[in-house]
Amino acid sequence: MILKDAIEEKLVPEDLPIEVKPIVDQATQPHFEAGVFLIDKPAGPTSFAMVHRLRRVLGIKKVGHAGTLDPFASGLLILCAGRSATKHISSFMQGEKEYLATLCLGVETDTFDPEGRVTQRLPVGRISAAEIEKCLNEFRGEQLQAPPVYSALKHKGRPLYYYARKGIEIVKEARHITIRTLERTDGDGDLQGDEALLCVRVVCSKGTYIRSLAADIGRRLGCGAYLKELRRTRSGCFSIEQCLPGDVFSAEDVREQVMNSAMSLEQACKLLQ
Repeated sequence: MILKDAIEEKLVPEDLPIEVKPIVDQATQPHFEAGVFLIDKPAGPTSFAMVHRLRRVLGIKKVGHAGTLDPFASGLLILCAGRSATKHISSFMQGEKEYLATLCLGVETDTFDPEGRVTQRLPVGRISAAEIEKCLNEFRGEQLQAPPVYSALKHKGRPLYYYARKGIEIVKEARHITIRTLERTDGDGDLQGDEALLCVRVVCSKGTYIRSLAADIGRRLGCGAYLKELRRTRSGCFSIEQCLPGDVFSAEDVREQVMNSAMSLEQACKLLQ
């Protein structure tokens, strides 16, 4: 994950003390203790920005997310509010994830996503549907995956992207992951040209980096690739169909909509069983 200079150091760490300025008069609202909120994050804002918006709506500081989405990505973001709810964040993160991903073949970037610097261009030429299917099949099942150097994994207390942006490459040990489903969603045709888009659906275990998967697929096809678009549609027992749209925070009745969508901690925990 690579973030802009203005927010990288100040907004990403979610345990920093933050002054929460409620957008409504809390004295006139029922007391809120804890709950789980499912938000369809739009592409653009960071996951922490969505956390901050919910903090303002609820007027409380104790809000966190159960699994970050990079700024360019969209989709399901699980937000836990209240001390008793944030204690369960690790539990909500355990389930398998489902994504819709768009790979741009023929271009590589240093971050494996659209926010990075282009490092290489190789014409796609023509890749048959059979070659694509053979490639995808090689990435299904249990495997080892090395985390990207631009990621939020920590090294000596700092995220890897902190070092990468300074030109220091920290290599982390490859981790065991499982990709249960990897299938095309753009039909079964051949791909050709200088660049080409490959759309896939991925169902995978926690800790799988779709950016790394995209780059690996590109290398295996011989033309390189980066992850152009990503949308998370499921995380464990929670799905995108249950989400509030991300633009709810600009609505006049934002608190009413948010509170009506709240899932009690008891309800959320029952879904995990």
